[in-house]
Amino acid sequence: QLQPVESGGGLVQPGGSLTLSCAASGATFDGSNLNYYAMLWSRQAPGKEREVLSCISQSGTSTNYADSVKGRFTISRDKARSTVSLRMNNLKPEDTAVYSCAAALGEQVFGGKLTCGDAISWGQGTQVTVSS
Repeated sequence: QLQPVESGGGLVQPGGSLTLSCAASGATFDGSNLNYYAMLWSRQAPGKEREVLSCISQSGTSTNYADSVKGRFTISRDKARSTVSLRMNNLKPEDTAVYSCAAALGEQVFGGKLTCGDAISWGQGTQVTVSS
């Protein structure tokens, strides 16, 4: 089963930027290579529910974003490296959370709009703290 591993978190000042990366742990044989899946990023702050932030299609040609991060965060994927990234700009204190990625159970593009299925299994996550 695909088990993603996140990296790139840290402490950043308000207005700063970070880029998170997601890769598959262990061997990347068929079935556990994240290149075969639409991929999701989410975050969870202490005492709050998990918020799905963004999804990218398996092809990489379609994306979607939650309103809370639209225009500030950008999801992308590198098929050669089998990684998915989340570029976060203009970070705010309310962005402080543990950020996780996951493969999605399918995807659908209708009318130019991407909808991704539920997460198969979230990774352990990487902590992002936005503070001065």
